Amino acid sequence: MADTTEHVAILGAGTMGRGIAHAAAVVGHEVTLRDVDESVLEEAADAVDESISGAADRGKLDAAAAEAARQRVRTTEDIDACADATVVIEAVPEQLDLKTSVLDEAVAVVDDDALVTSNTSSLPVTELAASLEDPSRFCGLHFFNPAYVMGLVEVVTAEQTGDDARQHAIDFVESLEKEAVVVRDAPGFASSRLGVTLGAEAMRMLETGTAKTADIDAAMELGYRHPMGPLKLSDVVGLDVRLDILEHLREELGERFRPPEVLRRKVRAGHLGQKSGRGFYVWEDGEAVRPVDEA
Repeated sequence: MADTTEHVAILGAGTMGRGIAHAAAVVGHEVTLRDVDESVLEEAADAVDESISGAADRGKLDAAAAEAARQRVRTTEDIDACADATVVIEAVPEQLDLKTSVLDEAVAVVDDDALVTSNTSSLPVTELAASLEDPSRFCGLHFFNPAYVMGLVEVVTAEQTGDDARQHAIDFVESLEKEAVVVRDAPGFASSRLGVTLGAEAMRMLETGTAKTADIDAAMELGYRHPMGPLKLSDVVGLDVRLDILEHLREELGERFRPPEVLRRKVRAGHLGQKSGRGFYVWEDGEAVRPVDEA
């Protein structure tokens, strides 16, 4: 359990927000999960309850600990419910204007010494920090999906991030029983840039008929001991998210990050991966059933 209890305000109750809420609650932090959409909050409450129950079923938590974790999570549409938060994690979609607006809302109500962060996977944290009155309190906290399982969090320091905020972020990540990797703000940070590069090249191999989906993924899983192949991982991350990251990296770093056409086609068709039930794989109940090119 965490040595120091934080009140963690998570702004955005989508996939990542829900996962972070689970991760924070099970180690003893109080969690306020805020979203402007009541139906999303209802789905999120059910999803957090289900994921905590799943952890108990797998023996990761006993029944009492699971129930205590559930009680630590509250959902709200009211930003004022976040007023006494000590850690703020923005987890809304990857749109700079939206993130800036949500962060401004949070900073207007939380205490001056609260750590303010963004879960962005690719947007410039230095630019996000610049919108704040005190940018020294801000950094990126890049969680991986599913946030309650994955053991890594990137602490992304903006040019303005102060030493106290940096250390608070590291301490918070460690309280979640995760490893903090500190990187400076750069396009794609470390993990997104490397991960999306591998995923994009796998898509190009698929486009040119080099190999089928299952064989491309098996090559990395068996040959390089990756726990999940790059095409299946792209489905889990979300093909729309991968497209947004590639578009941003292309703008910042050049044409080598041009998104593959197969990715554009799938996103236009609404085939976004695990969350939509179809991407490079067909998904049922959160599990990959078969590759689409073998369906």
